[in-house]
Amino acid sequence: MDKLELEKYIPIESLTGDSYPVTDTSKKLYVETYGCQMNFADTEIVNGIMGKSGYDITDNIDDSAIILINTCSIREMAEARVLQRLTEIKKYKKKNPKLVVGIIGCMAERLKRDLVTKKGVVDLVLGPDEYRKLPSLIDNLIDTGEKGIAVKLSRVETYDDILPIRKEGISAWLSIMRGCDKFCSFCVVPYTRGRERSRPLEGVIREVKQLRDEGFKDVTLLGQNVNSYISEKFDFADLLEACAMAVPDIRLRFTTSHPQDLSLKLIETIAKYDNLCNYIHLPVQSGSDRVLELMQRSYTIEHYMKIMDNIKRLIPDVSLSTDIITGFCTETEEDHKMTLEVMKEVRYDGAYMFKYSPREKTKAWKMEDDVDEEIKTRRLVEIVELQRDISEEKNRETVGKEYEVIIEGISKKSDKMLFGRTDGNKTVIIPLSDAKPGDKLMVKINRANSATLFGEAVTVN
Repeated sequence: MDKLELEKYIPIESLTGDSYPVTDTSKKLYVETYGCQMNFADTEIVNGIMGKSGYDITDNIDDSAIILINTCSIREMAEARVLQRLTEIKKYKKKNPKLVVGIIGCMAERLKRDLVTKKGVVDLVLGPDEYRKLPSLIDNLIDTGEKGIAVKLSRVETYDDILPIRKEGISAWLSIMRGCDKFCSFCVVPYTRGRERSRPLEGVIREVKQLRDEGFKDVTLLGQNVNSYISEKFDFADLLEACAMAVPDIRLRFTTSHPQDLSLKLIETIAKYDNLCNYIHLPVQSGSDRVLELMQRSYTIEHYMKIMDNIKRLIPDVSLSTDIITGFCTETEEDHKMTLEVMKEVRYDGAYMFKYSPREKTKAWKMEDDVDEEIKTRRLVEIVELQRDISEEKNRETVGKEYEVIIEGISKKSDKMLFGRTDGNKTVIIPLSDAKPGDKLMVKINRANSATLFGEAVTVN
């Protein structure tokens, strides 16, 4: 898209904050969030909807009149954690019989009525496209005692008009689209979040400007597959370029990409703008073409490696991360070794690594989960250990170099240290100083381990 043409679509004005009604003390909402970044972004949308309806958002579960659990269904363990949490929440219900407990998000859509009938404690169940109904369902529950279930998926809902309520901070999530059309055989997301829908480009630009005005310094654009973004004639590379031009002083990054759709145009756009982070998360899932075909990933390792070659050629100092699933149906030892070889060749800076767990509704659910659990565990350990070694090697290569770091706050491990991030998404620890959250510092790296860089500030930008 031509830059001058694109500029016509960048709104001059920022989002104007809604004026929320004054809340009463009995309408305090507590939301607990599990799962991916999309769920955390959805919680902020829920807070925006509820705040506009007169609810007060609280971080204190003991002080709440409504408890919502925002859930994830991507893996069996994620659901197990929520079900265990519901048994713990029963004590709050016994203490306050009028307490409203709701399950929202992907698990709500997947399990629907079972959550109300089998768990007892649950009053409301809402899927990811039904959050606008929360205030009315709560009112109806209070007035009539009728429990509510709303899990219909939408082909149009994007919440583009909702102003999320975010906690103050340096980094923010910004959802640009919802749903997924890929239907990978192992993934439940298309069934819990529906089909792909993109927000209008103008709405995304307004919100990223609002985030700048609120003091955020690092914004991540979110989607199940951001590469599929489309708004009229604009694709994701166009959106990224428009954001880069609209807020040149804000770091911009994105997740998640699908290898089938990551274009050369997108790589060139990242290389073109200084505020587009030199960081790309590109899930490979497996190093075996045979397994990738069973996963319905719609690319080969040859195609994936060509993308990697283009990324490294055009963005020489790029940081790379990935997702890997081990122990997928029929995975052999040879398939596993192929995954290890891809890791060695790409040399990811980091990875999210998991054992395969079958999910209902997916195509893989009908396949035989035939890899022994002990073998899955052993393969996962090998993958994790290899990635740890590669991460440490890559981090040690930064020693002696200088990086711009945005300070995010006091280190969790020591109140005498500050922590921040590079644009390559690496955590950096430096000695405590007068620097404040949001400050940009040039930091020289003195040492490193597999997870963290350690250094000293050189200058303040």
